[in-house]
Amino acid sequence: MNAFAAAIDAIFEDPNIGVAAIWQPGGTPPGVAARVIRKSPDVTEAFGRTSVVLPTLVLDVRTSDVARPQDGDAVEIASESFKIIGAPTIDSLGLVWSCEAVQA
Repeated sequence: MNAFAAAIDAIFEDPNIGVAAIWQPGGTPPGVAARVIRKSPDVTEAFGRTSVVLPTLVLDVRTSDVARPQDGDAVEIASESFKIIGAPTIDSLGLVWSCEAVQA
């Protein structure tokens, strides 16, 4: 393990940042245990001369927990259920996937 992987693990394991989740590939139980970081950035979309700010939900997950997340995967966090939408993106070091999600 290199220093970057160790740092990512420390961030995800921090109880103030990472949360326990069950990742269900293809939305099919039982799934696998994973640690995720839940982010809710606003995105600005332009419609002609008008801009609209839209809330989003992004779940970051380590590649060591989920090797290949995909559109349609389900994620359970505590009592909440989410569905991954679109194609996940991976960071430049290949350690963390970012996945857009919606409440299921």
